[in-house]
Amino acid sequence: MPRNILLALISSSVLATTALAQQPATRSAPQAQPIVDTVPQARDIPWASGTIKLEVDATDTVRRIINVTETIPVAGPGPLTLLFPEWLPGKHDARGTIQNIAGITVTANGQRVAWQRDPLNVFALHITVPSGASHVVLRFQHLAPTASDQGRITVTDVMSNLQWDALSVYPAGYYVRRVPIQATVTLPAGWTAATALRGTATNTAQASVVAYDETDYETLVDSPLFAGRYARAVDLGYDVTLNIFADEPSELIATPEQIAAHKKLVDEAMALYGARHFDHYDFLLAISNKLGGIGLEHHRSSENKVDPGYFSNWMEDPAARNILPHEFNHSWDGKFRRPDLLWTPDYATPMQNDLLWVYEGQNQFWGYVLGARSGIYTKAQTLDALASIAARLDTANGRSWRPLHDTTFDPIISKRRPRPWSGWQRNEDYYNEGMMIWLEADAIIRRETDGAKSMDDFARAFFGIKDGDWGQVTYNRQDIIDTLNGIASYDWAGFLKARVDEPTAEVTKGGFTLGGYKLVFGETPNMTDKSRENSGKMIDQSYGVGMTVTTTGDVQSVVWDSPAFDAGLTVGTRIVAVNSEEFSGKLFKAGLKDATDKKHPLSLIIKQGTRYRTITLDYSGGIRYPRLEKVGEGETSLDRLLAPKTGEAPAGPSNRTG
Repeated sequence: MPRNILLALISSSVLATTALAQQPATRSAPQAQPIVDTVPQARDIPWASGTIKLEVDATDTVRRIINVTETIPVAGPGPLTLLFPEWLPGKHDARGTIQNIAGITVTANGQRVAWQRDPLNVFALHITVPSGASHVVLRFQHLAPTASDQGRITVTDVMSNLQWDALSVYPAGYYVRRVPIQATVTLPAGWTAATALRGTATNTAQASVVAYDETDYETLVDSPLFAGRYARAVDLGYDVTLNIFADEPSELIATPEQIAAHKKLVDEAMALYGARHFDHYDFLLAISNKLGGIGLEHHRSSENKVDPGYFSNWMEDPAARNILPHEFNHSWDGKFRRPDLLWTPDYATPMQNDLLWVYEGQNQFWGYVLGARSGIYTKAQTLDALASIAARLDTANGRSWRPLHDTTFDPIISKRRPRPWSGWQRNEDYYNEGMMIWLEADAIIRRETDGAKSMDDFARAFFGIKDGDWGQVTYNRQDIIDTLNGIASYDWAGFLKARVDEPTAEVTKGGFTLGGYKLVFGETPNMTDKSRENSGKMIDQSYGVGMTVTTTGDVQSVVWDSPAFDAGLTVGTRIVAVNSEEFSGKLFKAGLKDATDKKHPLSLIIKQGTRYRTITLDYSGGIRYPRLEKVGEGETSLDRLLAPKTGEAPAGPSNRTG
């Protein structure tokens, strides 16, 4: 380029830049509009206009369309806001299913009434009640998922799980316990329904109709319904019923010993608390591989789903049997007594996930304890489960930056979605790590009182109050500390602060060491790990090389900072070959075992996306599975914790059914 042209271009550029700098600013800058909340806040006053009538037609199990008609009495003309439930107890998050709602129409005086969704709270519908109307009628369809990628399957050809929060609205501005409602459900002919509600059934050749007694909206939402073609009800005593629903009639068959273990679960819970907070209780148990998984607590019932084989393969999957003791215990812990920041007056008020290491942690603790005491699972199975839980918690090295308390917000943060590095990010560790804290608390109480008291005394003092009351009594951390100090004087505030509020190097194992056991590792999987590996068709070496891989070679999890992590393995990687041979689970475990000799490092060919590469694992620890080993002789405090409190020690039900 000639020099004169280059100089001209430079000069032009400088002039343009100078001119731009001299121009006035022209960047637009809007101002934020005020946020106006037009949804009335809940008040502790009655909905005095009359009883809401809710009619649910759940007969279309082929298309899985549930038709809803809700008739809402009104006191006169004017604005009315109706709410679909959003923040649901037990789910620790805003999990309302308005995405499944369609076909909304509102009528009054037989005429269509316009409705408008609130732009700030999309769970709210605003309408204007016309003059002369004594009620408004809301109609819509709940479109239950027809495939698992649409959400949890709640309706199958032979079974339904109806949750009233997904099938109704309530008037804004009132505590839900002050809103009267009466529900009627229509089911396919020949189906049986179970719920904590009570009502009158009318059966015809076309349908089964159940009209439930009038109740309040809070109780309705807290009383879901299971229904199905194949059902069985078992009286467990104390007005507790085990309602079993199954894909096939054969799954309803249980041995007398298996039923006796469930009855003993109720006996042991009553002995533990010395009080009950229900007039009756209904276990809702689905044995199915078609209905979506659930384990959800309610005050007078619980929703539970297990895979086929619950009775017929009793000894093969003990982990599946933890669900009933856990959810039953929630009637005392979580429903009757509830953290004060977690309790809300309606389903629009956000929950604050405080003290879930008590709410869920103690339920994990008592779930395993009551399971062992009742014979729902054996003491040996319980000890194996505790060993696996503790060892797995130690692989969650996100504890170095994230304290346990912060994991209580995880249901809101992560929505229980899969994550790439779950151990480093941490998950809802307040369940199992909470349990480990309470195991240690039990051992400390026994030590400080020379065995005179235990966590049983705490349970009765804290949760066993007000026999027959099935309302709610709230609590805070200081209430927990004060009750503990009433049982055994100790620095409980400091104990909880160190384990809950601060990052920790590893999970506390004081419940083991003070309880007469220690955590050790060996090549043989314990019963819990063996069951998990068999049911999941995978190999879990999280405790060693730091990974879980399916029997087809797909990497399911990788522990942060483990040898597998250092080698570049991630979730989604596939192992194609082990030491130059085609992958198999047997070959993978053999390679890990051989790698204890550093002359035989484990070499893997892996496929990540479309890319293949060969890696060598810098690992010589062999195969590692956890278990608890008894220290010393005689009965220890952990032995005493797991021992039954009523009658004889459980015999352990067999697989034989008849």
